[in-house]
Amino acid sequence: MKIKEAVKKLDIKNIVITSVTRDDLSDGGAGYFADCIDILRSAGRDLKIEALVPDFIGNKRSIEKVVAAKPDIFSHNLETVPRLYNKVRSGADYGRSLDVLRYVKELDSEVVTKSGIMAGLGEFREEIRETMRDLREAGCDIITIGQYLKPGVDCLDVEEFLEPGEFDKFSEWAKEEGFKKYYCGPLVRSSYTE
Repeated sequence: MKIKEAVKKLDIKNIVITSVTRDDLSDGGAGYFADCIDILRSAGRDLKIEALVPDFIGNKRSIEKVVAAKPDIFSHNLETVPRLYNKVRSGADYGRSLDVLRYVKELDSEVVTKSGIMAGLGEFREEIRETMRDLREAGCDIITIGQYLKPGVDCLDVEEFLEPGEFDKFSEWAKEEGFKKYYCGPLVRSSYTE
């Protein structure tokens, strides 16, 4: 209930609910996401709620649980291009992540879906474009693309710092691919919302 109190006290209009991956829980933490959404809806205010979830190891019941709670945005990040998946997201699967977003649209075509990728990990530009196409084919509505920044000494190194104009090009591509909204810039993060 403290989340509801915080939202009221801080007069928050948009909130992103996320967590570390909870593979230790049978539903991957989906119940907690659903509970948070329910609690926040009970605040009785006009609040835009985004659920930024893991892939739930492809567990459809977990995805169903979150979608049934009716977030305004169901978000799951690809993070990178397919070629770099094993390096960047060990234990994750590119196709499974796309299937999560695809399944959300099968459950409820009205739910807005969102995904984010990071640039600067060694991907080629055309791979970013192909990833955008994959996301659109999975029904993804919103994309974020930001510069990868190394968060700690044990994390992957930055392979390239992109010029700001590169992100303008990504925005052009996103528009051409038909994303409803797109946020591309060096400091854009996947939790970015309006």
